[in-house]
Amino acid sequence: MSFQTYADLWRIPDVRRILVLGLFLRIPMPASSVIVTLHVVGPLDRSYAEAGLVSTVLAIAMAISAPWLGRLLDRLGLRRTLLLPLAVLPIAWSIAPWVGYLPLLALVAVAGLFTVPSFSVVRQVMIRSVGPGQRTAALSADAMMTELGFMVGPVIGVLGASYFGTAWAMLLIQWLGIAAAVVLWLFNPMITEGEPTVPSDAVPSDAVPKRRFGLPSWVNPGVTLLLAGTFTASLILIAEDLGTVAAMRDFDRTALLGIVMAIWALGSLLGALIYGALNSHPSTAVMLVLLGATTVLTAFAWDPISFSVLLLLSGFFCAPTLTAALEAITSSVPSTVRGEVMGWHGSAITLGSAVGAPTAGFAIDLMGWQGGFVLGGGLGLLIAAAIWLTTRRMSTPAEASLPPGEKSAAPAE
Repeated sequence: MSFQTYADLWRIPDVRRILVLGLFLRIPMPASSVIVTLHVVGPLDRSYAEAGLVSTVLAIAMAISAPWLGRLLDRLGLRRTLLLPLAVLPIAWSIAPWVGYLPLLALVAVAGLFTVPSFSVVRQVMIRSVGPGQRTAALSADAMMTELGFMVGPVIGVLGASYFGTAWAMLLIQWLGIAAAVVLWLFNPMITEGEPTVPSDAVPSDAVPKRRFGLPSWVNPGVTLLLAGTFTASLILIAEDLGTVAAMRDFDRTALLGIVMAIWALGSLLGALIYGALNSHPSTAVMLVLLGATTVLTAFAWDPISFSVLLLLSGFFCAPTLTAALEAITSSVPSTVRGEVMGWHGSAITLGSAVGAPTAGFAIDLMGWQGGFVLGGGLGLLIAAAIWLTTRRMSTPAEASLPPGEKSAAPAE
């Protein structure tokens, strides 16, 4: 284990700039989620269910937009792709704070469809800027900055809504993200190993994966299961989120909820820090097993203290599991489709949250707060077993074709 890797990463100008810029691109997401909820139940005088519908519409729109905007990144390059969000988002978010509920719902859907693909951009720049041996540390550094953004964002959202009102806070926080997108457009970092991608009609035919039966050629059982693992990890996280709220209410310690959530986020941040510093990195299946097992284990907590300790333990495997899946996916596909694949990875995370929220809520209603942790952890263990069995079957033929002396050098995953 060596933390020197992070110091080496920080010395790379493109890495340093994109990490800082990525933080400003992402903070508006969790901040606006809080602000929009407060805006719907406050000035618009609607229910929490209607506020939740806004979040669901935004999640679905973002899940749709991530792959096609990622594909545009691969084909058109960064600047030409960003022209779409920069044309739509200023209009949508300048109008949204001042309209009624139904127009707000429509504008949020439009904004979600043209959300800046910040996760794809940041991670592609990171992967392009570092050597193969630094890729895991780079993705872990990005995971830590993401955790930081999702820790700071809600605080900024609450403070903004309190001091400026929800409408002005929504406008200001979204324009912060738009300003960061403009800076990204001016910065224009390379997102692939070569120059920014040229239009698809100018790309040699052998550089673009052929599509068969309507599916990209990179789609295979391994990548599909890794995306399923990402979906499951996201479902686990939202199940833990809702389960934590329910547990603190059951323990009659609702006032401690913010502290407990911060402890969980701290565990995830520390887990990403340690995972990136390891010399040898466990596979996605192993990380998903650890995440699922520690999630189930949290259901056995008997008071707020034991709950916080077990949640901290589970937090250690949150960001590393997503990082392991992302690294395995991006290592399995050509760089020419990396933006699209990262888009699907982002969609898997978004859909995992969207599906996990009502599913975990049902489990909590049925079994108590423990139900969310048992359901999420159990699904994690099942998907991890499927990933392990599939990768084992895929690697067996490859090993069988190697000479006896070279079988030990075959990859384990």
